[in-house]
Amino acid sequence: MNFKKIHHIAIICSNYIKSKDFYVNKLGFDVKQETYREERDSYKLDLALHGEYIIELFSFPDAPSRPSYPEAQGLRHLAFEVENIAECVLELNQKGIETEMVRVDPYTHKRFTFFEDPDGLPLEIYES
Repeated sequence: MNFKKIHHIAIICSNYIKSKDFYVNKLGFDVKQETYREERDSYKLDLALHGEYIIELFSFPDAPSRPSYPEAQGLRHLAFEVENIAECVLELNQKGIETEMVRVDPYTHKRFTFFEDPDGLPLEIYES
């Protein structure tokens, strides 16, 4: 297997308008393309970070919820690398996004913390 990189992460949201606002206006992702698929009554929003395609945000009517706290089985969280975690936490908090207390990884000695998207998807910021 010769994987080059992760191509994208797909997220199904419960409230498309709220999640689009969160990822675009609060976290700063760029919209590459927005498509409404009438046959599925579903939006697909392609988002980029620093020009690199990274997230597909989907809306599906009546999608079932899933446990999403960091210790549930399945995908644990999506992590973003930042240079200064204190500045990032402050900016998130100023935008009304609550963060957990900053912790230090006992193995890498790097600082990190978690916050959630509008559907409770665990997101991490990890200081490089």
